[in-house]
Amino acid sequence: MRIPVAAFVSAAVAIVSLAAQTPAPATAASAPIPRYDVKRAGSPVTIDGKLDDAAWAGASPAVTLQFLWDSQTGAKQKTQARVIWDAQAFYVGFDAADADITARFEQRDDPTYQDDAVEIFINPDPKQEALYYGFEMNTRGVLYDYLNYNSRTFFKRWDATGVKIATSIRGTMNDRADTDTGWSLEAAIPWANFEELSRRPPVAGTVWKANFNRWDGVRPDRRMSIWSDPQNAESWPHVPSRFGELAFVD
Repeated sequence: MRIPVAAFVSAAVAIVSLAAQTPAPATAASAPIPRYDVKRAGSPVTIDGKLDDAAWAGASPAVTLQFLWDSQTGAKQKTQARVIWDAQAFYVGFDAADADITARFEQRDDPTYQDDAVEIFINPDPKQEALYYGFEMNTRGVLYDYLNYNSRTFFKRWDATGVKIATSIRGTMNDRADTDTGWSLEAAIPWANFEELSRRPPVAGTVWKANFNRWDGVRPDRRMSIWSDPQNAESWPHVPSRFGELAFVD
């Protein structure tokens, strides 16, 4: 049984204030927290995975994800991410260079992070860091979504509603013998999914926290890239104190 969105989030929010009393672990000299201006879309967005709408042309320049863990052995392939918004939804677009596009999982809430996949973690209420939303999407456009509590507890039975996802593949999926070029992904997440932690939709001047990630490659040669450095040695991206800032602008 899936847990209703409003009922689940309302219950989770009730424990956030207690979690907020627990001090976050100290970190070494911190890298700056990045900031991205999320521009309002000037025209409708068609979710087809191609990122060629005029609305994307008007977005802030894409951020490029960083390779931080040299112990990983996967190829270093470029990934860029952009975000825009309008009265209906929050839109995220990824473009990934990829010479070998692979994805096994096909069902909602499968472990898409084990495939070639992109992720966005979203905290609409930066005053707290105990609770945020995770959206992990593979090259098939399959969504694994959850609420994350206290960085380590994943409420996987929470499902966002009305999310639209599409991908565009430049190559042949799951053919290890050929050489691919890359893939792109587009997602629209309606504001109703965030309403327990933020007004719907946000107004210009609102700042949320978020991070973009990508998992790439086939085991054992896997590599993660990320937007805002979580400052750890274990390639663990679930560090909300280190999420970047998303500033909504007109």
